[in-house]
Amino acid sequence: MKMNNSSSALGDFLKSRRERLQPSEVGIQPLPGRRRTPGLRREEVSYLANISVTYYAWLEQGKEVNPSPEVLLSISKALQLDEDEQKHLFDLANVDVASVVVTVPNNGGPDTGVLQKIVNQLHYPSFITDEGTDVIVWNRAAELIVADFGSLPDNERNMMDIMFLKPDYRNRLVNWEGAARYAVAVLRASFDLYKNNPLYMERFERLMRESVEFVHFWELYEIKQKRVATALFRVPDAQEMEFELHSAAVIDNDPGLHWCFFVPVPGSGTEERLLHLLEQDRQLP
Repeated sequence: MKMNNSSSALGDFLKSRRERLQPSEVGIQPLPGRRRTPGLRREEVSYLANISVTYYAWLEQGKEVNPSPEVLLSISKALQLDEDEQKHLFDLANVDVASVVVTVPNNGGPDTGVLQKIVNQLHYPSFITDEGTDVIVWNRAAELIVADFGSLPDNERNMMDIMFLKPDYRNRLVNWEGAARYAVAVLRASFDLYKNNPLYMERFERLMRESVEFVHFWELYEIKQKRVATALFRVPDAQEMEFELHSAAVIDNDPGLHWCFFVPVPGSGTEERLLHLLEQDRQLP
């Protein structure tokens, strides 16, 4: 099989990552015999990745040009690639990293009692969503700053619905247009993972019917991965508050859960205004 430039680059990258690791670093005993090259042997990588030695050799030699996402993920773990290196590996193989779906057993859903305790640890606005962006737990700061989740019916406590169908949220979020456009681009990136979920699609179709802004952003066909974003809120009787939106994925070994928390931008006065707002709220009867 003829080797092309892409597969050659993939092989070179794999070799470079393999040669930087020692057997002791990955928890295996070195194979006997003289080591002619630095780092791990191909046999050791194949063992760690649970693939055949021949197949791994083909990848390094450019003879295999269509590795599956699962194989790439196994190799990236074996070679201890960081997030950027893993993304580079998938790019070299022309595979979308979002196509890797981790399946976990369904044990009756997440323990919302435990998750509620998690978000209550922060005085920053914080909430946890499921794979369909339903908000399942939140803290008081999130109600005061982001949205009054407690007043919404369960079937409307959905972040995409709140963003596009709830005027109160749009009024609070000063940079709504940029945030909404980014949210749709993130949704685009993961859409194929969940399009067979009837509830997910029902909510998507409702947004397509009821929000011209959502349709507009969707038709731009922009793709974004989740990154740190900035949100500027204006709440009643308070000045503007500027936050960095952070998220943590895979909570309690559930890849569908995402913990979102809003960290005040240093020097913006947001930290002080937030503490004052929370203190005022505690004093209310």
